[in-house]
Amino acid sequence: MAAVHLLAGGALADGLALPRSQVLGVGVFLVPWSAFLLGLARWPWPTAEWMLGVVVGNGLWAIAAFGLLASDAFAATAWGQAYLALHGLGVLLLATAVWLAWRHACAVSAGRVARA
Repeated sequence: MAAVHLLAGGALADGLALPRSQVLGVGVFLVPWSAFLLGLARWPWPTAEWMLGVVVGNGLWAIAAFGLLASDAFAATAWGQAYLALHGLGVLLLATAVWLAWRHACAVSAGRVARA
């Protein structure tokens, strides 16, 4: 997503009727966020605080996408509205998956999950 926003941000913004600065800003933000997530994924056992931070960060990102969709800040095209809705839903599903996987990993390490 970072590459799409950075390399094709102008065309994306024009086609979806989204603010160009917002599209490029998202791309700039996603570069360090993606690097952070890659680094976190390589840790043998990330701390609860870091995992909670990822879940909360993604949840807030999804809320922001839905908030932009619901606001009258700009007149996005139907494709722009669909993009924001799918973006928000995708990030919300990602946050949920991270939360569930982390909880399961904690339960396994604590021996609370029945083994087959």
